[in-house]
Amino acid sequence: MCGRTRPAQAGLTLVELIVFIVVVGVGLAGIMVTYSTVVRGSADPLARKQALAIAESLLLEIEQQAFTWCDPQDANVLTATSAAACAVAANNQNNLGGATPNTESRGNSANPFDNVADYSGLANVPASDILGGNAVAGYVVNVVITRAGGVAPFAAFPADAVLRIAVTVSGHGETVTLAGYRTRHAPNAAG
Repeated sequence: MCGRTRPAQAGLTLVELIVFIVVVGVGLAGIMVTYSTVVRGSADPLARKQALAIAESLLLEIEQQAFTWCDPQDANVLTATSAAACAVAANNQNNLGGATPNTESRGNSANPFDNVADYSGLANVPASDILGGNAVAGYVVNVVITRAGGVAPFAAFPADAVLRIAVTVSGHGETVTLAGYRTRHAPNAAG
């Protein structure tokens, strides 16, 4: 017999097996990191939507309030053409809430916030107070109201005839700020 040849081996060497395990391990680690990031961020849209819903609700509430020279409970509210014309000096609403009677509060049935200026400076209020106790816990609300008249796009209006309302809701790693505008108009628009 002339020389027999050995049949070729059909298995893996130890080096090939170790390289395969390392490559698969690195690939699985990359997939797990991506999966972890996706799962961790999956609640973020919910938190953002909740913050946005709270901000929209309060901004709409404020924009629908009266914007008059005097507090709506003042005797001269319908006839006043300036802050000085209020029957009670403390009812002047032109100073963005600085003279709002201490008895007024949001949700108070006897003396409610009933003018845009009443909301000025509302700070660190739990969202559950904004939505009547029905909000998800962990959000706080801040309201900043500033004069926006006299500058573009409201250059034709007096400074105190246009208010910019900014509502900021923070919580659960999200912060949402919405802004809107309110103008003073008849029956006591003067200015």
